[in-house]
Amino acid sequence: MADTSDRPEDGTGSGDVPADRDSATDAGRFAEYEGDLRKAERKVAGEIDPGMRALVVAVAVLVAMLSLVLPHTGSASGIDVLTFSPDAVAERVTITSKVFVYFVAIFGIGASVLALLTRRWIIAWIALCGNAIACVAGMLAWWSRNTPGVGGVQPPSGVGIGLIIGWLAVFVLTFHWARVVWARSTYHLALEEERREEAATRDALARSLQRKPGQDS
Repeated sequence: MADTSDRPEDGTGSGDVPADRDSATDAGRFAEYEGDLRKAERKVAGEIDPGMRALVVAVAVLVAMLSLVLPHTGSASGIDVLTFSPDAVAERVTITSKVFVYFVAIFGIGASVLALLTRRWIIAWIALCGNAIACVAGMLAWWSRNTPGVGGVQPPSGVGIGLIIGWLAVFVLTFHWARVVWARSTYHLALEEERREEAATRDALARSLQRKPGQDS
């Protein structure tokens, strides 16, 4: 007659694995990959996907570069304004024109190209802020070319074609970078909400695993 005294009282065979042990094993396996998943998630969250806007931004950057070689005012080009050349001095270029041209070069061209190449959200945000300020600086530069200076000295020349198309280029860049940054910010909010829901689900699972058999009754 077979001895049944060593068999578990709960009726499970020696080869059976309790359900709570299976759940704990699965949770442990998931924890091993959770760090890698978080790193990948943070990398994706910090990137932008401009899509077809990348082409528009690239064209606007080319226009901004062209504006630097065209006349900013009179015989002074944007490069002359950047380098404080004698032509810029002769045209009585004001500080507003200098600020505008520097912002076009640094943010309209430099930051925009860097954001397109790296696709980093923070660089796109910097490009947005710089181009937005360039829009205001361009308006003041335009105004300075039509307004007498100190002592009523009239500027020798008015607004050049380089100033006009450079101003339009930074307006286009500001609009499209704002759309890209706003879309990524909305994604961040949705991602944070998903993380909160996931944390609540894990907490509920942990509490259910800690319950002993018979406590639910």
